[in-house]
Amino acid sequence: MSEKKKPSVWEGFKAFLMRGNVIDLAVAVVIGAAFTNIVNSVVKGVINPLVGAFGTKDLEGYKSCIKGTCPGPGGIEILWGSVLSAVLSFVITAAVVYFLMVLPMAKYLAKKADRDAAKEGVHETLEVSELEVLKEIRDALVAQRGSGHSEA
Repeated sequence: MSEKKKPSVWEGFKAFLMRGNVIDLAVAVVIGAAFTNIVNSVVKGVINPLVGAFGTKDLEGYKSCIKGTCPGPGGIEILWGSVLSAVLSFVITAAVVYFLMVLPMAKYLAKKADRDAAKEGVHETLEVSELEVLKEIRDALVAQRGSGHSEA
């Protein structure tokens, strides 16, 4: 009667860290953070000034005052330019991720699935032809036995 020793918390933690998907996730987070900095720089340095060129200021400078005098006591500002800037950052990030990562991976997986299906079709054809050959051998053996029993 041997009792199973429970792994220590430290051993469990090491096993958790050594799993491949945890490391992949950590790499993805680091790359994602670096990519976010690039997109934010593009939006703030290029997109915002271009959108602001149609108005009078940078995109993040656009705001509205809904109460009182802005800036001043009792004034409430709505910074809709900052919100629009964040939305543009999100849309650009999503577009880059979709067109450079998701779409090519989907195409690759579809091609791989087609190749696997084609291989499976060939394998099924071989199985069917092998089955037909085995049936013919069986029929030939039955025919030989049938003719052998009638002679004896």
